Amino acid sequence: MSDYDTVSADVEHEEEIPADHPRYQDLLTRHRIETGIEKGITHLQGMHAEGRGSAFDYLLGEETIPSADGAERAAAAHLLLADQPVLSINGNVAALVPGEMVDLASAVDADLEVNLFNRTPERVKAIAEHLREHGADEVKGLTADARIPKLDHQRAKVDADGIYAADVVLVPLEDGDRAEALQEMDKTEIVIDLNPLSRSPQVAAVPIVDNIIRAVPNMTEHARDLADADEAELRSIVDEFDREQALEEAEARIRNGL
Repeated sequence: MSDYDTVSADVEHEEEIPADHPRYQDLLTRHRIETGIEKGITHLQGMHAEGRGSAFDYLLGEETIPSADGAERAAAAHLLLADQPVLSINGNVAALVPGEMVDLASAVDADLEVNLFNRTPERVKAIAEHLREHGADEVKGLTADARIPKLDHQRAKVDADGIYAADVVLVPLEDGDRAEALQEMDKTEIVIDLNPLSRSPQVAAVPIVDNIIRAVPNMTEHARDLADADEAELRSIVDEFDREQALEEAEARIRNGL
């Protein structure tokens, strides 16, 4: 029996997962989602969503393909050019990449805002506290004094000085109708989604077809590399990015491995 066969299904700490396991990233995301549910951060429905994403990631080869890396670089440039960038945080994002989102926010001088489909005051506060435990100074989303037009339900609630006023918004793992509603508000929308055919990446200015646990750290690395770039260089990166090509290349990798 190999060491891989002895990995327990009931891992208490992610350090117990061997880093050289062939499905390490998948095991890591599963564990973080399960922990998020136990902490009241992630809704049970988030586990089902993560399962769907895991299937697409497997077809992508569980790696950041070149088109995704290009999208992540373009996303970093957009965030650095923004007047008021905001990173949206839902339950899965908070469970999977809390510290990484804090690092990205610091690298591009963006706000963090909690926005939930299954919204309760307790969950919003739990996620905000979770982000603070991972280094966040300020977390928006608790005020919820504005609404996204043409969108019903609790996830329409946003902070007036946060997502509502933002010019560039990163919305990872987002529902398609909310992505469409944000687009109609003329915001530059960056979406992270493992399914290139879903509505969210289809309407995004920058669709990133990648696993969020790879995408966010990669965006931060690009942002730090571009920290001293002038506006002309950043706009060149933004203008050269081809969203349709990025989606086509992601679909091709999923369909036939090319």
